[in-house]
Amino acid sequence: MLKLTRRALMAAVAVTPLMTFAASADGLISIIVTDPANPYWLTEGEVAKATAEGMGYEANVSAHKGDTNTESTLIDTAITNKSVAIILDPANADGSIGAVKKAVDAGIPVFLVNAEINQEGLAKAQLVSNNAQGAALGAEQWISVMGDKGTYVELFGNPADNNAATRSNGYTTVIGQYPDIVQVGKEVANWDRTQGYQKMQSLLQANPDITGVISGNDEMALGAIAALKEAGKLANVKVGGFDGSPDAVAAVKAGEMAYTVLQPVAVFAAEAVKQADSFIKTGATGAATEKQLFDCLLITAENADKYTAAFTLSE
Repeated sequence: MLKLTRRALMAAVAVTPLMTFAASADGLISIIVTDPANPYWLTEGEVAKATAEGMGYEANVSAHKGDTNTESTLIDTAITNKSVAIILDPANADGSIGAVKKAVDAGIPVFLVNAEINQEGLAKAQLVSNNAQGAALGAEQWISVMGDKGTYVELFGNPADNNAATRSNGYTTVIGQYPDIVQVGKEVANWDRTQGYQKMQSLLQANPDITGVISGNDEMALGAIAALKEAGKLANVKVGGFDGSPDAVAAVKAGEMAYTVLQPVAVFAAEAVKQADSFIKTGATGAATEKQLFDCLLITAENADKYTAAFTLSE
């Protein structure tokens, strides 16, 4: 697994949409993430940037914050700046297709990370976590701490992101095998900690005696934990997360979160840049397929001490 220094992971990220950068001898790689306020996307951008610069490219990071209009503008900027490649975490599975096509039509190869678009053959590669595998891994661990009965609620991510449905379906497949574990509520919280907190407050009002919360990502789970703490109910509720963020691992160590599922974002963000470099130099990514899945890892209290850097679990 890729290991980077903490200094490299905490490097500053440029998020101003419209800036012109002088390209290095090897050219400019433009990196577009969702929102670096979330540590997952922060790490995604930092690792991609550090990898590109380490290979001799100029690199910049910008953020669309889930807005397809902003994403389109950032693609225009990448084209204007004569980028040799674009690393993109797409804003919308359908809505980002046009932005990717625009870059491709301008002769710039696009490499998607973390999320997919619903059209193959445009991007040179789509590198994502194995969300179905990760969801099953998390749900099985959640069942093991919940026991074989109880009531629970689910926090769902951004409906425009295919990962949200994939994880939710994975949870349902596993939990559905236990008829005495009953879902009594489900809310969309858009991957956001504040929304997770607010939606958890509403869910608790309607279902004050729940025994479990399963979340599509760590930020929503951490928001739920804050609401449960405030209500004095956390001790009796098992909360499961997904991402493997530093704050989530701290919550696992503190006994507040039952587990988190680590997405290997540090691995596939670097790999996307390596494949871009290969394509620029040889015309091929070196990968067998456009869509590439990277398996997730489970983090519990038993192995949390092996978390050596952001989104990195040592062997």
